[in-house]
Amino acid sequence: MIPRIDAVRFLAGEAAEVAAVRIAAADVGFLTIHNTPLSHGPVQDVLAAYAAFFALPEADKRAIDMARTGANRGWGAPGAEQVDPDANPDYKQVFDCGFELAGDDPLAGLACYAPNQWPERPAGFATTVQAYYRAATAFSLDLLAGLAGAIGEDARYFADKFTRPMALLRGNYYPQRPDWAGARDFGIATHTDYGCLTLLATDGTPGLEVRKRGGGWIPVSAPVGEFVINFGEMLEMWTDKRVVATPHRVVGTTAERISVPLFFNPNHDANVAPIGSGKVILAGDHLQKRFDETYVHLQKGAAG
Repeated sequence: MIPRIDAVRFLAGEAAEVAAVRIAAADVGFLTIHNTPLSHGPVQDVLAAYAAFFALPEADKRAIDMARTGANRGWGAPGAEQVDPDANPDYKQVFDCGFELAGDDPLAGLACYAPNQWPERPAGFATTVQAYYRAATAFSLDLLAGLAGAIGEDARYFADKFTRPMALLRGNYYPQRPDWAGARDFGIATHTDYGCLTLLATDGTPGLEVRKRGGGWIPVSAPVGEFVINFGEMLEMWTDKRVVATPHRVVGTTAERISVPLFFNPNHDANVAPIGSGKVILAGDHLQKRFDETYVHLQKGAAG
């Protein structure tokens, strides 16, 4: 069972909602959330913007192909990612953008803050996506504060660690499962997310599956305007497994699907070692290692 949480009640500290989030974080790794400050309209707008982009001719998308860069900004073609080394590269398409820095910022040369690549079409695409990015990151920081309190930490613990977040917003396009797809082919293969918290908006089409603790898979979805939330490897490590990262996948169906995850991650220099352990594990190092393992063009770069 994936808990369904009322955001207003949770962020107000109502005991039942806080307890439900604590259980979801420790035992399930997933929840859905409604009654959020992200209204239905902006979610529809960003889903429509990504749908229009993915519908462009391939030549238009190739102009901002991330495979030509040393980072993960822009369009990722089918086969651009391989989240499971035992599976084939994923057959989905993606568009990634991240935190904007000024060109003369001392951190601008870091891959985790690489400049965004924006398409010339569709009209207004960058404006729509950036507006959603700002709203989704603000809400995600509020959720992390609530989660910190739910697991017994100071609710302000995360605040100064997300001033320049390595927050990556993605549009995923899952086509119909191809006729040629076999047992090792997925829209996205089994994986855990790499960072802290993922805030996922979808067009309501089913497809996401979450691995149960005892084995097998649970389908999870949310209508437009509600969200799926899951937690990543970085937060599992940071909280010493008081919050768990759960494997999930998209096999693909006879329907197309658009999803928009915000991978909400801290500043590159945040220490994400277990709280109170005295160890140092930098968030940027952890994330870049996982990116190098996943993006096919970065795998080649790391190997060569």
